[in-house]
Amino acid sequence: MEAIIEIGYLLATLSFILGLKFMSSPKNAKTGNLIAAIGMVMAVVLTFVAGYTETVPYTNLIIMLAAIAIGTIVGKRLSDKVEMTGMPQLVSLFNATGGGCAMLLGLVEANPMHLQETELTSQILLIAGLITGAIAFTGSIIAERKLAGKVKDYRTMGVVFSARILLLLMILLPVIYFFGLLPIGFAPFVFALAGLAMIYGVLFVLPIGGADMPVVISLLNSITGIATAFTGLVYGNKVMIAGGIFVGAAGIFLTLLMCTAMNRSLMKVLAGKFKKSTGAVSEEDQEIKEISVSETALALSFAQKVAVIPGYGLAVAQAQHTCAQMQQLLEKRDCTVDYIIHPVAGRMPGHMNVLLAEANVDYSRLKEMDEGNEVMSQYDVVLVIGANDVVNPAAENNPDSPVYGMPIIRSHEAKQVIVMKRGMSKGYAGVVNDLFEMDNCSLLFGDAKISLQEIINQLKLI
Repeated sequence: MEAIIEIGYLLATLSFILGLKFMSSPKNAKTGNLIAAIGMVMAVVLTFVAGYTETVPYTNLIIMLAAIAIGTIVGKRLSDKVEMTGMPQLVSLFNATGGGCAMLLGLVEANPMHLQETELTSQILLIAGLITGAIAFTGSIIAERKLAGKVKDYRTMGVVFSARILLLLMILLPVIYFFGLLPIGFAPFVFALAGLAMIYGVLFVLPIGGADMPVVISLLNSITGIATAFTGLVYGNKVMIAGGIFVGAAGIFLTLLMCTAMNRSLMKVLAGKFKKSTGAVSEEDQEIKEISVSETALALSFAQKVAVIPGYGLAVAQAQHTCAQMQQLLEKRDCTVDYIIHPVAGRMPGHMNVLLAEANVDYSRLKEMDEGNEVMSQYDVVLVIGANDVVNPAAENNPDSPVYGMPIIRSHEAKQVIVMKRGMSKGYAGVVNDLFEMDNCSLLFGDAKISLQEIINQLKLI
């Protein structure tokens, strides 16, 4: 039986690898998720089988089954009720549960009943898993609250200094303890570390601004993976080790790629630092050109090639389905419609891809930023829906701008740009968008869903 369980764990691990491979492409992401989910179900079943053969008390098995049932019901209800605007918050909450699980496992293993079997190496791994899990737990909760607009940024020196002190304590205290210089039992020491780590998780995320939330979510996801790997080492569970390593490594790579896409170092993101603009024009002072729905529909009706650049505003308006309807209508007129996606558009990695997939937009119509920029001058009309900072030309031509150096979608190189906005508010970076004043740019104000529906109605009449 033990050999069968080990082979099963190996197959589950391989499914994680295959799932990650498929998820590297939007077209195959759904299949990748399914393959990884099958592997996870297999791992859970094998864990129950292993527990049963090792005479784990039936009470424990019943508790685990009850926990899985409750988690399944709650998770299903949350996934059914959440809107696309709340998807980043839901991801943060799910990530918090992973970190909290790693923390609780560490606290359970620190129980005096287990101490006689706990070696020094296991104690070190237990502490590492507990600390990283606790940070991911509270950090993810604060990230969710900030995304929901319930918690503001706190970039004070007191917060930053306190966070650094706590980080130093979490590194030094275990060293001091293992040298026998702390007259305290292992269990109380672990509980104290868990408390410090949870406080640090809060202070870690508090200074970070909304524009950096995609990076933070990715990093916290990576921390949860690392915590899972440490916990797997404590239990000798190969699937936990492999899964944790995959999630941790993928999260770190994604974090670094997103920092590159924002032209910001990870240290600046974590410090909550953002360059302030000097002498910038306010949005009220900008000279802009407004455009009507009828004029927009007319421009689209004559276009042979159209690009749509989606942003968080598209999710807020829940306009993805209406946008897909407009695309289908234009394609019936022999017009090519592409969606150009910026790596950090929205509030979490891949937010726009998920949004468009929900509207059944064909993956062949999606282009990455670099691919879209190469052919931007060929587009007759570029429709920017709810995006702001990711199309700001100041990132390329204004050294004094806070977003200078950030790779952008060069929508300003198209023949005509129409920006759909509710009003003249700034993006997450709080920077005025120089695109709005350009000769080839016009602004269509209003709710994106309503405006798109009106455009569709006008196109049907032309």
